[in-house]
Amino acid sequence: MGTTSHQGFNTQAIHAGQAPDPLTGAVIPPIYQTSTFVQDGINVLRSGHEYSRGSNPTRNGFETQLTALEGGHAGFAFASGIAAEDALLRAVLAPGDHIVLGADGYGGTNRLVNRLHGKWGITNTPVDITDLEAVAAAVQPGKTALLWVETPSNPLLGIADVAGWARIAHAAGALLVVDNTFATPFLQRPLSLGADVVVHSTTKYIGGHSDVLGGAVIVARKEFRGEELAQSVGFQQFAGGAVAGPQDCFLAARGLKTLGLRMERHCANAATLADWLGTSEEVETVLYPGLESHPGHELAKTQSNGFGGIVSIQFAGGEAAARAFAESMKLFALSVSLGGVESLVCYSAEMTHASVVGTPLAVPRNLVRLSVGIEQVEDLLQDLELGLSAARNASRQYAGAR
Repeated sequence: MGTTSHQGFNTQAIHAGQAPDPLTGAVIPPIYQTSTFVQDGINVLRSGHEYSRGSNPTRNGFETQLTALEGGHAGFAFASGIAAEDALLRAVLAPGDHIVLGADGYGGTNRLVNRLHGKWGITNTPVDITDLEAVAAAVQPGKTALLWVETPSNPLLGIADVAGWARIAHAAGALLVVDNTFATPFLQRPLSLGADVVVHSTTKYIGGHSDVLGGAVIVARKEFRGEELAQSVGFQQFAGGAVAGPQDCFLAARGLKTLGLRMERHCANAATLADWLGTSEEVETVLYPGLESHPGHELAKTQSNGFGGIVSIQFAGGEAAARAFAESMKLFALSVSLGGVESLVCYSAEMTHASVVGTPLAVPRNLVRLSVGIEQVEDLLQDLELGLSAARNASRQYAGAR
C-alpha cells in the first residue's frame, strides 16, 4: 500500500512507510524487536538488514512516514531530539566552523552547541530570529557553515522568515536547519520554503502521548548538497549509534498517524485560551502567533497552516505571580516537555531554559509556557481560573511585603 506526493496529509500519515505485513497480512506492521538478522550467505543480507543499529524495518518505516510528511529526501530517527541534533552537527561541521544560532530556542540546543561542540572549536553567534538584517550581519564569510533557527521559537514564540533565512544561508554557502518541533509538518513544511534540513524532537507532537523519547533529521530533496548530506547524516546515525529503538519508533509512528487530527484540536484550544487570557488583568502579555497583536502574525499566516498549541504568558505581577500560577493548577500539570494530549505548564526560566540563566539569552522570569492539550476547552478555562487566582494572591502578597 503505497502513497504519492499528491495525497492528503492524513492519508500519507497513515500509509507512508506503514504497509501491511506481507507475510501475515497484519494491517499494522509488526515491531521488529531484534538486534541482528540472519544472513543468507556471508554478507548476503536478507532485505538489506544486518544489525539494528544500521537498519531495522520498524525504524525504516517510521523514517519513511515522517520524510513523506515533511516532503523530504531522506529521514533518520534517533534516540532523542538532542541525539538527532548532535548527529547533524557532527555530520556537517568541522573544528573552526561557525553557526548563526537563533537566540530564542530550546535551552538544550544551546547547551549542546555551546558546552559540547564548543569544546571542539565550534563557535556561534546568537541572533534575533525575526531580524533578517541581524541574521545576515552575523554570518562570518568563509566560516559560517550552518544557520539554525526554531520557529515558532521556544518559549517566546517568535516567528522567523524561513525563506529569508534560507536566502542568507545559501548566499553564504551554508546550510539552513529549521527545528520544526512546535509547528510539526501538519502546520509548516520548512523544506518547501528553502530549508535544507528539518529537525524534530519526536517526543513532542509527533509521538503525541508523552510516552516515547525520540528525535529525527529530515534532509531536503534538492541539488544543494542533498544527497551528500543524507549520506553524512546516515553515516553518523550508524557510526555514532544513537538510533531510535523499534518500540520507540512504533509508538512515534502510531502517534504520527493522528497528528493532523490532534493538531487541529491543539490549535483550536490554544486560540481560545489565548483570547481569554488576554482579558485578564493579571496577564501582562499573551504570546501566541494566532493573535493579531503578535508581531509575527501575518508572517505566520503566509508560511504555516495554523498557529500551534503553545501559548506563553507574562504576568504583570512578576516572578511571584508566574510561579504561583504554574504551581496551582490541576489539569495543567507542572512539567517539562510539551505536545502531548494532556495540558502542561512550564516555568521555563528554571526548567527548560535553566542552562541560559544569567546570560543574555535568559527567559523572562515572569513567563510561563502552556502546552495546551486536547481536553474540553471549558475544563481548561476553569483550570486557568485557579492559576490566575493564585497569581493574583501572590501579587498582592508581594506588594504588601514591599
